[in-house]
Amino acid sequence: MTSLRYGRAPWLALAAALLLVPEAAAASAPAAPVLRAPAPAPAATPDRPSYDVTLRADADGSRWTGRQTVSFRNAARTPLRSVDVRLWGNGTHGCGTPDRPAPVRVAGVTGGTPRPLTVGCTALRIDLPAPLPYGKRARISFDLALTVPDRVHRFGRDGAHRYLGNALPLLAVRDAAGRHLDPDVGFGESFHTLTGDFRVALDHPRTLVVPATGTTTRRPGAPGRTVSTSLARGVRDVAWAAGPFRSRSLTTPGGTRLNAYWTATTPPEGVATDLTAAAGAVDEFGKRFGRYPYGELDLVMSDALDDFGSMEFPGLVLLWTEREGSAVVHEIAHQWFYGIVGNDQFAAPWLDESFAQYANQLFYREDTTTCWKDQGAWPSDTAALTRSMGYYAAGRRSEWVRVVYVRGACALHDLERTLGSRAMARMLRGYVRDHWLGVATTADFKRAAQAATSRDLTPFWTEHRIR
Repeated sequence: MTSLRYGRAPWLALAAALLLVPEAAAASAPAAPVLRAPAPAPAATPDRPSYDVTLRADADGSRWTGRQTVSFRNAARTPLRSVDVRLWGNGTHGCGTPDRPAPVRVAGVTGGTPRPLTVGCTALRIDLPAPLPYGKRARISFDLALTVPDRVHRFGRDGAHRYLGNALPLLAVRDAAGRHLDPDVGFGESFHTLTGDFRVALDHPRTLVVPATGTTTRRPGAPGRTVSTSLARGVRDVAWAAGPFRSRSLTTPGGTRLNAYWTATTPPEGVATDLTAAAGAVDEFGKRFGRYPYGELDLVMSDALDDFGSMEFPGLVLLWTEREGSAVVHEIAHQWFYGIVGNDQFAAPWLDESFAQYANQLFYREDTTTCWKDQGAWPSDTAALTRSMGYYAAGRRSEWVRVVYVRGACALHDLERTLGSRAMARMLRGYVRDHWLGVATTADFKRAAQAATSRDLTPFWTEHRIR
């Protein structure tokens, strides 16, 4: 995620504008390549989730109601007695009020007994009717009501356009560290989910264009309505938007279908720049880190997101796009770092943000020779690349961009100079392969880097405060 603009050197410039004329959407995308499975020994539970969601929109896409079913497996050797569901869409608004209820509401739970909401109404524990043994599956279902908040946000609205990012309830992760029920701190991300399969059927007015994560098919519904069904395999979340978007599609030389959607006020020069940069980035990162596995990628663009910025979701990026473009390359890099290689974004935000910014700078061929040296002194004695979002939320938000985005990317460039460019490239490709659709930690990355050289990297980790 980025709330600022990160493009070409020195830091804030973006790709030069190229004028392209919007055109009608192209034919259906090529079939997605076969996905590689996660590591055979699951690191967390419940795993291998399968989400089935059916929602119906009101006239303008502000309210969606329906039902969600989640099937899951117990990957722990001990019986699973309950599961936790995260309602991240309540992160800013919390539990709501009688006059303004919470944006995400769950009722009618079957397959278990719900407890009262906790963590600012973002966590719902559901006790299972009987302990679930190792390797066995169970399912829960519930009625779901989503009300898009009146704010410019990833879960919010922009004029006639609605954005539903982090709106669907998702299973929380439980591992050796316990239950991951961290709060939404109001900036950045606090998310930690395992990859799963999604089927999301959205019944909406025919006048609404609805881009979404996954491969989407559309069929006529009731008079004046359309049912858009999106299928996505091996993703951590599903996001969608709804509104009178304009659209265009193209296929990159590497075979990925790009679907661009933009508001009427988004500058056409910015749309063209984003499409050009996105096509180059998804192919280049595919060669560098491993082929993009989802077949297609949606770019949802608006020039009215300046109060929020841009945001990545699996298979869909939300972009604040002006005449010069947006942070599209950074957000596409997140398809690999957080999407394909997952991480606990609350505990270790550098594992996705620093890596995405490093990839962004590689794409734009930025000169980073003195990048680390130019940063000077650390912003505080307690600052470190591996601090959690809890650290930054405790009165240190000013350090967040300076450390996680800027210093983190510079540290990775410094590591590349230490290992050598070819060794760094091999190491990163292996790191992605080894954690494909799984979850990586800082310790995993340090082991991968150390295995790439005979040189002891302990002084490097110390100097760059990678703990």
